[in-house]
Amino acid sequence: MLCVGVAIVSYRYLWPGVPAAPLVVGNPFRLPWLAVHAAAAATALLVGPLQFRSQLRACWPKLHRVLGRVYVTGCLLGGVTGLLLAVGMTTGPVAAVGFGLLAVVWFFATARAWRLAVQRALVQHREWMIRSFALTFAAVTVRVYLPISQALPVEVDDAYRAIAFLSWVPNLIVAELYLRARRRRGSSIDQSVASPIRMTPTKIISQ
Repeated sequence: MLCVGVAIVSYRYLWPGVPAAPLVVGNPFRLPWLAVHAAAAATALLVGPLQFRSQLRACWPKLHRVLGRVYVTGCLLGGVTGLLLAVGMTTGPVAAVGFGLLAVVWFFATARAWRLAVQRALVQHREWMIRSFALTFAAVTVRVYLPISQALPVEVDDAYRAIAFLSWVPNLIVAELYLRARRRRGSSIDQSVASPIRMTPTKIISQ
């Protein structure tokens, strides 16, 4: 629901004359790249959660692939335009580095996931897609942190510098912890199922 809400709000930049947020008004790359970035990232935010539905992958694999292409296109375009907007940020170099790194890592993780899908390395593909969507979800977490920061006794620019990293680094850490836990769980299951039975010469003869 958060993804849908943020995506719908972001689509407002497609309408001409809609004012930009105060923190991006002075960005020299705002026109036309803010609208492109908002549309691409919002589309990825809408499509992403559907791709994790196992029923969709099992029952409608072609739809899963089509939506996957839409998601990847949105992420890659969003990453490139996000980097442009980060370069033009007026809130200082720290915020520019934070959101610039998000754009670069987001682009790389999504491109890696796409390449693995083409190579049919599906296990690794799903892992990188989880990383990719953790970064896509920064569009939600940044909007969670902004109102919280306004209630705290800190300057707006200082809060925005922190949010430039807090909006995506914790997301990526949670994704990595989840993937590691799933790997451990999977390996323990595999070992318990496929654990070899020790055969002594007596047992072999008796069989």
